[in-house]
Amino acid sequence: QVQLVESGGGLVQPGGSLRLSCASSGFSFSTYAMKWYRQGPGKERELVAAITAAGGYTTYADSVKGRFTISRDNAKNTVYLQMNSLKPEDTAVYYCNAYALMNSRSPILAWGQGTQVTVSS
Repeated sequence: QVQLVESGGGLVQPGGSLRLSCASSGFSFSTYAMKWYRQGPGKERELVAAITAAGGYTTYADSVKGRFTISRDNAKNTVYLQMNSLKPEDTAVYYCNAYALMNSRSPILAWGQGTQVTVSS
């Protein structure tokens, strides 16, 4: 079965950290770029971070640079998002998806359920 399953979200205080995971199955994970998106309350979905298939190049939204780190383990078919120094404006549902190339706009799979991150004191 082809799927992406996000996990690791939760409630955290400002300044705290979370590590999100996205486990994949059913497709050749190691041949695709992976991206994390998020959608906050009343907002459009926005790109947070992306990583190439081999993991050698990453890119980030300006709003998360220096705080978030995307990584992947192709042996485990999993991509991660380490989030540090979290802010209330990071509150959102976080999604991952696979892309043919880093500059591809359309993902190869349907969006999953995502994982909720809430940053609040």
